[in-house]
Amino acid sequence: MQFINPEGWPRPRGYSNGILAEGKTLYVGGQIGWDENEQFHSDDFIEQIAQALKNTVAILDAGGARPEHIVRMTWYITDRDEYLSRLKEMGEVYRQIIGRHFPVMAMVQVAGLMEARAKVEVETTAVIPNS
Repeated sequence: MQFINPEGWPRPRGYSNGILAEGKTLYVGGQIGWDENEQFHSDDFIEQIAQALKNTVAILDAGGARPEHIVRMTWYITDRDEYLSRLKEMGEVYRQIIGRHFPVMAMVQVAGLMEARAKVEVETTAVIPNS
């Protein structure tokens, strides 16, 4: 995996501008803040992010991937202001679960998600390197 940043551009914080990767691709469908039994344990934004990331890691593991194989994440959030006000907490939770790996990312505010209690949904793409 090679991180791409055009010459002269500042290094982005918390994400990458581009990644080159070779291997098997694992696509992880949108994960929300409920557990493996589709039960919410919290309506807190950060706790839902933590659960969505834990769900993502469980799927990566089942597919033979690890968090450092993630090349892209698309985040859908329902409240931009809450995201901005809790960015530090979000970063801490992200690093606890994913580590210090920062793939290509996009963050999109949406009017709502399919599950009414969901505050975040995360889609992930990972590339498992060739042996």
